[in-house]
Amino acid sequence: MHTNFYFLKQLGPALEGHLLPKSSGPNSHVNESITGLRFMACFSQDRDEVVLIFAQARGKINYYKPFYIKASLRPDFSGLFFPESVQRARTNSVDLFESIVGEPGKERAVIGVRTFLNERCLAIVLEDDVALVFKFFGNRPNLLAFQGNEVVDLFNRQLATDAQLLLDGFDRPIDQSYAAFEQANFDRRKLFPTFGKVVNRWIDEQEAKRAVRGGSEKWAVLQDALYQLEHPHYFLIRLEHKPTLSLLPFNDLPADTPQREFTDPIEAANRFYTSFNGLTVFEHEKANLLKLLEKRRKRAESQIDVSLQRLLSKEEGASHEEKGHILMANLHEIPSTPGMKSPERVALYDFYRDRPLVIKLKPDLTPQKNAENYYRKAKNEKLEEQHFSDQIAAREAEIVRIDQQKIDLEAIKTLKDLRRYIKQHNLLAETNYASAGEAAPLFKEVVFDSFRILIGRNDKNNDLLTQRYTYKDDLWLHARDVSGSHVVIKYQAGKSFPKRVIERAAELAAWYSKRKMDSLCPVTVTPKKYVRKPKGLAEGQVIIEKEDVVLVVPKGE
Repeated sequence: MHTNFYFLKQLGPALEGHLLPKSSGPNSHVNESITGLRFMACFSQDRDEVVLIFAQARGKINYYKPFYIKASLRPDFSGLFFPESVQRARTNSVDLFESIVGEPGKERAVIGVRTFLNERCLAIVLEDDVALVFKFFGNRPNLLAFQGNEVVDLFNRQLATDAQLLLDGFDRPIDQSYAAFEQANFDRRKLFPTFGKVVNRWIDEQEAKRAVRGGSEKWAVLQDALYQLEHPHYFLIRLEHKPTLSLLPFNDLPADTPQREFTDPIEAANRFYTSFNGLTVFEHEKANLLKLLEKRRKRAESQIDVSLQRLLSKEEGASHEEKGHILMANLHEIPSTPGMKSPERVALYDFYRDRPLVIKLKPDLTPQKNAENYYRKAKNEKLEEQHFSDQIAAREAEIVRIDQQKIDLEAIKTLKDLRRYIKQHNLLAETNYASAGEAAPLFKEVVFDSFRILIGRNDKNNDLLTQRYTYKDDLWLHARDVSGSHVVIKYQAGKSFPKRVIERAAELAAWYSKRKMDSLCPVTVTPKKYVRKPKGLAEGQVIIEKEDVVLVVPKGE
């Protein structure tokens, strides 16, 4: 939370103490004429890094050292660092914000530092109604120069919309009263969007530790967090295997997890910045991989919960097979009327539970046919139950495998061994290639029994796959009647498509669709030559002239 609103709120006054020297102390007789350091220079010698220098006016006796701010403004990491000195390179260095710096001898003095309500921004206010604003918005950080209310210069010009920002639009007032908390159904994320991952994690842990239930108890934990955020100490810890700056103490971290405490926000920012950016390539890759495994573990746990809930819901009430038996045992009890073979509902004696049971019937079917219908559903019900049981077993095995992989990774000490382990266990099979510095493939691809299966990523990508990368003899698949990915099995000359390959591709088509969580999913299968896209159809939409349908269980890669 080094760019969090609550940290910036504490950092602002600390910065002001360095940029606006006090007129008290042992040298007060010489400090009275000093109103504030001046904005002397701004330059960049790295694509996503900018350095600002503040010092006394030229020609004056230097009672104070220059103050340096180095801002990292990368999409994947942004933050502030306050070094003792900065060595400027002779080459590959460019001056920035020259109109704001001004001519020699006319540099603007600092007159204040301000933060913005509920926003991740910090402004250094200069003379002549000028403000330098550090904007830490997710993966769009930037440094902006304002004259009055409007942007007059900016560091990253690729963020074109930043030029339209208004200074008075940064403050974000939010009603954070208990009444608003009640109205938000006790969802703190709606009232406190500035908390971020670290604060929300701390609150979640506190609520679990205190067995919080009601809204008033949640509010009490919130107030405790807010008090500590307003009167913080600063803790440098490791969360998700990476250095993290927290304004709240995590007392239940593993014994081998270091935690350092600071009282000065500038020192805390510096220690965090150097710790995070000092990680080696090996440490970065290892931390990212451990984080990925934890994400997969949580996903597996969630899938187990969903499958268990569905199994439990099926155990409640009479099964389809039992309803069929009850209907057959009570055929003489079911009334009939002219023109109708069965009523829409009938109350019959449930001899399994010794109580009446209301059973829905299809009026256009006889009672016997309704019973047969329930028996047919019972077969699917058993298939579903087996599917859920298999899914639970598979996910439990996956969790055991992930836990062992985490243990193995913790023991690895070199980058060479780490990459060998990743390759041997194919750990990056589901990751985003771009995060590893590689170009992302055009389509997802799965190889099964030597057949290539291509999967579209979105509507536009689906069109690209079907219209430009699929030929008439390829096999085309799509989950029926719902949106989802186009899936293609590439044709191999002289070979027919094996049934097991078609079923595997159908499982993938079901998985990458809105039927992903269904127990069984119908999937359209047809040669590409029967798939057309007339003009006027939306992205991803096609017309199918001829199709077969297979019923499969959705399964991912």
